[in-house]
Amino acid sequence: MRDVAALIVGGGPAGAAAAITLARAGVRAHLADRNAGPHDAVCGGFLGWDALAELRGLGVDAFALGARPIGRLRLLAGDRHVELALPHRAAGLSRRVLDEALIGLAGEAGAVVMRGRAVRAADPAGRAVRFDDGGEWTGEALFLATGKHELRGLSRELDGRKEPPSAGLRAVLPVDAARSRDLAGAIELHLFDGGYAGLLLQEDGTANLCLSVDRERLAGGVAALMTEIMAEAPRLAERVGGGILPSFEAVAGVPYGWRAKSTSPGIFRIGDQGAVIASLAGDGIAIALGSGVSAAQAYLNGGADAAVGWQARMRRRSFRPLAVAEALRHGAAGPTGRGLLMQLLRWMPELGVQAALLTRISARRTGGRQSGV
Repeated sequence: MRDVAALIVGGGPAGAAAAITLARAGVRAHLADRNAGPHDAVCGGFLGWDALAELRGLGVDAFALGARPIGRLRLLAGDRHVELALPHRAAGLSRRVLDEALIGLAGEAGAVVMRGRAVRAADPAGRAVRFDDGGEWTGEALFLATGKHELRGLSRELDGRKEPPSAGLRAVLPVDAARSRDLAGAIELHLFDGGYAGLLLQEDGTANLCLSVDRERLAGGVAALMTEIMAEAPRLAERVGGGILPSFEAVAGVPYGWRAKSTSPGIFRIGDQGAVIASLAGDGIAIALGSGVSAAQAYLNGGADAAVGWQARMRRRSFRPLAVAEALRHGAAGPTGRGLLMQLLRWMPELGVQAALLTRISARRTGGRQSGV
């Protein structure tokens, strides 16, 4: 049995942000990531202004990494579209590049980064985890940062949830001059029954295509789903080139709108393990970064027992942003709601700006530092 001060499970933005913050304060944080090297993730290619602010606070310049600037949102439903200016500059950057930069920074700060070490189960009472090689570790504090993936022993509590979880899909579209020209400076959201697709340019000129769909729509398989979506979203079909993409990455069981009700002493649930916001809100990476930083700060200020109070504060602060995002997601999921949404935004585009601002819960803001989550 190996005992450490702070054990972080998951090397995505939330886990890396916690590791950086702890290591810079002199805590020898240990971060375990199941991936042995650079990799992409299904979600997270869009960096909102709040995510960019969080990254700057950690010492990361997303644009120096090649991020593509985004200043406009293009919303498309059937043959209708509305284009809106974002409140502040955003960016498109692959998770492969972003996650590598953050993990590298954690190691430079002094964190012990263990790559290719998958954690199979956890015992919250003992703040212990079991690795796939049979090794067992305990931590004074355990930071759960496994993203949308569940960890046995610390799975998200979904009892009483009426809506079944959604599924997320991701594909990469190759470099194409016409598509790059049309997507330059913009993110597109294509709405269809039971879901939506986001499309943006990445640092290497490829386009990142992410979809969120009701899981029941996947009953016939991905190919059948994409055929249906291409018929419902003709502008998306044009962007894809009319064909069915050969391969997708997928993650199932995404409980949008979920917030952790409570936690155990010493267990900090960060990122998607603390609150899952609909990806059309574009705030997921900011929540991951902000929660990782503020959870680490809570531990530094109050020790492992600070986890309970910190989790309660995160739940309170995430209520309104998640509620707004869920209202938008459900409203856009059916033809009547989509039609009303498109018409309202055409008449009053400022509503889109307000909606974007109301879905933010990050601790850092464009104008400076606010109190933590």
